[in-house]
Amino acid sequence: MILAVETATPFLAVALVGEGVRVARVERVERAHAERLAGAVQAAFEEAGVPMRADGVVIGTGPGSYTGVRVGASYALGVARAWGVPVRGVSTLEALVGGHEGRVAVSLDARKGQVYGAVYDVEGGVVRAVPVPPAKFALEAFGEVAGGGVWVRDGAPDPVALAWNGAAHGVTDWALSYL
Repeated sequence: MILAVETATPFLAVALVGEGVRVARVERVERAHAERLAGAVQAAFEEAGVPMRADGVVIGTGPGSYTGVRVGASYALGVARAWGVPVRGVSTLEALVGGHEGRVAVSLDARKGQVYGAVYDVEGGVVRAVPVPPAKFALEAFGEVAGGGVWVRDGAPDPVALAWNGAAHGVTDWALSYL
């Protein structure tokens, strides 16, 4: 069982993914991540009908708001320590690929005409290659990089995609990234 937590954007996204279990909760909370995160995780475990314990935790590492990213990371580190399990980090941008296959460009508004973006090759819901690594771009420049295919702009993160990508290639020596 994997618990995935994403708090870098105005959305709070939580998922439980495991054998026979797939629960995802996404809601726009703006800046209320700290107030809503624990309740959302508890509700996900209740909906799944399983005890509140996971074999691993995946956290979206940003880029995102300073407070939002730190709230998610602190919560993930706390529960992982209590459960004695690892925390794997994955770029928040990878949580935006959910529901898409093939070449997928993703971006988050970085203000002042700029975006944080990346281009991924996605297969089976998992990032398999990174043709354009996460970086800050002028909006127009990223539009050229993104090409004419799928471009997810400022979308709601998919916590199931975050869980799958964390299980596939998340790292334990992650660092947080801020807007």
